[in-house]
Amino acid sequence: MGDQGTRPAFYAAPPGKWRDWWTLLHPPYTAWHLSYVAIGCALAPRLDLGRFAAIMVAFFLGLGISAHALDELNGRPLRTQIPDRTLQAAAAVGLAGAVALGIAGTTRIGLMLVPFIAVAVFAVLAYNLEWFGGRLHTDAAFAAFWGALPVLAGYFVQAERIDLVAAVGALAAYGLSAAQRIMSSRARFIRRDVVSGHVELVVHDGRIRRMDLGALLAPFDSALKTLSWSMVALAAALVAARLAS
Repeated sequence: MGDQGTRPAFYAAPPGKWRDWWTLLHPPYTAWHLSYVAIGCALAPRLDLGRFAAIMVAFFLGLGISAHALDELNGRPLRTQIPDRTLQAAAAVGLAGAVALGIAGTTRIGLMLVPFIAVAVFAVLAYNLEWFGGRLHTDAAFAAFWGALPVLAGYFVQAERIDLVAAVGALAAYGLSAAQRIMSSRARFIRRDVVSGHVELVVHDGRIRRMDLGALLAPFDSALKTLSWSMVALAAALVAARLAS
């Protein structure tokens, strides 16, 4: 499988120092899910740049830092060398910062923002700490927490309501996130759990095509890479269109 198969993720840097933090942030996936926040904001009837910046930072702190730090604490899936106490501090500071921004937002938007804050905090803790015996650590919960919720929150922060546009946008993000989770789960299994193996495929003319683990992993990684930058590009286009209107 080569280096591709020895790394815990396709975006993982060699272990040590600042490179561990790069890996911990899951840059392609963090950008992908922040794009849902941006899409939710762009779908709203108006776009307030101050609110846009605040909710993007809040989700970066809550998801990009806190959720990923908690996930790394739970079994070290990324094999970083960041000390446990440092991860705990990063998780606490990230979540506290996200909540503080949310509370500050209630002074302009109102108390209807509180349920979004509560659900987001619950998502970070329940999903990444695998509360309830891991019953919420599923494809469906991932898609709801990190796909649909960012769109709904982004839309609500701008429009101060949830309507059909927000619901359809959230449904699209749910589907895309579910597909991401399905692909990434298969990729993680091949990359992290399988030691060796191959598949032999017999084609119509009788030829046998042999695929090793690297060949099995490559389509998943390629699709995930492509989707990650494509979603960011789509979000940027939508935000630019809203600003130009």
